[in-house]
Amino acid sequence: MPTLGLPEIIFIVLIVVLLFGAKRLPDAARSLGRSLRIFKSEVKELSNDDAPQATPIQQPTAVQQPTAVQQTPPVVNPNPVDPTQQPPNTQQPQ
Repeated sequence: MPTLGLPEIIFIVLIVVLLFGAKRLPDAARSLGRSLRIFKSEVKELSNDDAPQATPIQQPTAVQQPTAVQQTPPVVNPNPVDPTQQPPNTQQPQ
């Protein structure tokens, strides 16, 4: 990969000045600096948050008693079927 020399850097700066204008470049540089500063502080804060902190374990203030499980009554079939009884003959004579 070719290296950038002084003439190439001057050419790139000249193109940037022509594209964006001399008036807008200081504002753009200022906002870029602010953004980088905010980004740097957020990264530092994240790295501080990732560090383990010794926090005391909080004990529950009230112990909940287990609730009784309500059981449903068994279903009773109103027409019980006697297993020894044969089903009625439902065929009609031919």
